[in-house]
Amino acid sequence: MSLNPLSRSRVRRYIALIGAGALVGVALAVFTGPPVTAQAAGLSVRIVGNHFVDGGGRTVRLLGVNRSGSEYACMANWAVFDGPSDAASIAAMAGWNIDAVRVPLNEDCWLGINGAPAAFSGANYRNAIAGYVSRLHAAGIYAIVDLHWNAQGSLPADGKTGQGRKMADLDHAPAFWTSVAGFFKNDHGVVFDLFNEPHDIGWDCWLNGCTTSDGTGTWQAAGMQTLLNAVRATGATNVVTLSANGWGGDIPQWINYRPHDPVGQIAAGWHVYYPETWWSEPSRWNAGVSPVLAAQVPIVATEFGEHDCAGGWMNQFLPWADQHGLSYTAWTWDTWPNCGNPVLITKYDGTPTGYGVSLRDHLRGLAGFKPLAIPATSGRSAGSAAQASRSPAAAPSGARRTAPTGAAIAHRRAGAVVPFPAAAPLLVTSPARAALIGVGSILLVAAPLGLAAGLWLLRRRRARRRPAANTEVPVTAQPAEPLRT
Repeated sequence: MSLNPLSRSRVRRYIALIGAGALVGVALAVFTGPPVTAQAAGLSVRIVGNHFVDGGGRTVRLLGVNRSGSEYACMANWAVFDGPSDAASIAAMAGWNIDAVRVPLNEDCWLGINGAPAAFSGANYRNAIAGYVSRLHAAGIYAIVDLHWNAQGSLPADGKTGQGRKMADLDHAPAFWTSVAGFFKNDHGVVFDLFNEPHDIGWDCWLNGCTTSDGTGTWQAAGMQTLLNAVRATGATNVVTLSANGWGGDIPQWINYRPHDPVGQIAAGWHVYYPETWWSEPSRWNAGVSPVLAAQVPIVATEFGEHDCAGGWMNQFLPWADQHGLSYTAWTWDTWPNCGNPVLITKYDGTPTGYGVSLRDHLRGLAGFKPLAIPATSGRSAGSAAQASRSPAAAPSGARRTAPTGAAIAHRRAGAVVPFPAAAPLLVTSPARAALIGVGSILLVAAPLGLAAGLWLLRRRRARRRPAANTEVPVTAQPAEPLRT
């Protein structure tokens, strides 16, 4: 005897509900988007051995450019930056596959001292820098902030008494780094570069400080250990780079005067320019970096370049640096008229000079993983400050020391694709989505059991309704139930 149409309809609806639940479970499990990695929450870099890793544990290198201007424009009382600092100008950098930008800072402008113009110093300056760092991060780019111009006592850190100083000053530099480190200590996408180019001092002075003198008088230099202590006293554990003595060039001696870092997050900074520095000769490169790398210290060429407006030397240096796992930021992403300064671009849309072409093409040719773009956030909320772009002719003639007689995503490992990290725990990154997937999975598992139970109930109902033997069943006409979809 067959089941009547009403019973069939109920069973169909029950089975349909079970099937729909199973489909929902499958959909929730499959179509919840790509896994969320730890890096999606923000850029982060730290040191492991003689290399850098990001928040997901991937080996990374800091590869990019310097963005000169914020070390001198504020003291000239016309802007914080030299040229644009907006998202469009950063997008042009990202178009070169840049993942790190070194941002030179002015001691007086950051602290708001020694006559620094109020409009471009103190909180205005700090917020402008924070805003720029935030925009860099939003494009997946790390920031390296360095103490570039400084002066002791009441002297202004301007183009006359602040540029090219032989070492950080004890009067203000520790306070500078206490402030900078406190400002950015929660942003591990920021690296601290303690002083630009130490020179004409002994290595003991480089480490511990000393009394020194120059054309501005006699003054107290702060050693790298003092500056590092100021950073760590704030609780900041950010990566710190320390430029070698000798205009940043004497890299082999660095390891003999390595400061003590309680958190083990320091890297060696190296400046090398062709043709004027000793270490620009390719035959000397291996001997220069080997002692540092062997001591498990990463090297960042925080400044490098060539002064002939071409890229021949760069075409040798960059592949060699890749082979040895060095990070590097070229000088400089500015449009000054003298290409031999050296400058990488002729326009802030990324139009390269002859020298810049070599860097651009090399970075674009490297394989690897580029950080995810994230919402613009930094150590502090970004404020706004008046910004202006001056004509290239007004660029400071000495913005870069010339010929001293002494010196998809851009994280990458040279020649290899960097493996993706394991996904961050879903329950941590999205509890609601985890709950939905859990419910869907339960429905998916329960569907076969529910179907079996339904069939068992159906058989029982049919058995109860079967008439006894020899009993006549009257035939009653019933209208067919409409089809339901």
